Amino acid sequence: MRLATQERHLPGRDLAERLALAAECGFAGVEFGGHGLRERLPEIQRALAHSPVRASTVCGIPEWDFLVPDCDERVRRIGLVKEALSMAADLGAVGLIGIPIRRPVRFPDLSPLYTSDEIERALTARCLEEIAAHAEKVGVLYLLEPLNRYEAFLLRTLNDAVTLAQQVNSPAIKIMADFFHMNIEEADIPASLRAAGPYLAHVHLADSNRRFPGAGHTDFRAGFRALREIGYQGYLALECSEPAPTRAALQQTVRYLQACLAEA
Repeated sequence: MRLATQERHLPGRDLAERLALAAECGFAGVEFGGHGLRERLPEIQRALAHSPVRASTVCGIPEWDFLVPDCDERVRRIGLVKEALSMAADLGAVGLIGIPIRRPVRFPDLSPLYTSDEIERALTARCLEEIAAHAEKVGVLYLLEPLNRYEAFLLRTLNDAVTLAQQVNSPAIKIMADFFHMNIEEADIPASLRAAGPYLAHVHLADSNRRFPGAGHTDFRAGFRALREIGYQGYLALECSEPAPTRAALQQTVRYLQACLAEA
């Protein structure tokens, strides 16, 4: 398992300096945000070419949430997702983290014919077939991210995402686990990770209060132990709400996570 961090957690005057800090702190990967990615792509590629740090993933943005009621807009957004998958491939990333739909977007309830949930699940699966075909073509993964109940109606547990991935049945559709969201939605985090095993391809780390790991009460050791048991070898990437991360805070967080991994 390799540690990574989102770029936004790295202080520095430019990307080269931020990547240098990531390597110094012990991160093997950096997760890049989707905002402005098209324009930044050449800059990121140049910086990565001179760094031991790799691009772990691309984190999707709300504009890439493809499940919207308007058909034309849905088609447009699927096109944006496919473009983002191509950019992730250009960066050598594992894949693109995606959220099909999040609050407050909701499809109408057509009960007793179909509930909102049934419509959203069926339509997501159909859209993912097109997305999966492109992901397979460019050689990256589309990573479904479950969110907690305050941020999403659909896909709130790892099992929700696994069920959808199984329905699409493409090697390019996998899931990711976020310790913060699991802290809210999963009754047993280690058990959920074990059950999701074959579909799990990325992990986000944040403590129970969404701060850097070690600042809350999440049992990372138990979660990491479960990941070792299923043979997980991917990235563990920081995605936290830290208003002004510092070099010292990053170094302390890496030491804490390395200790948790050693004890797992």
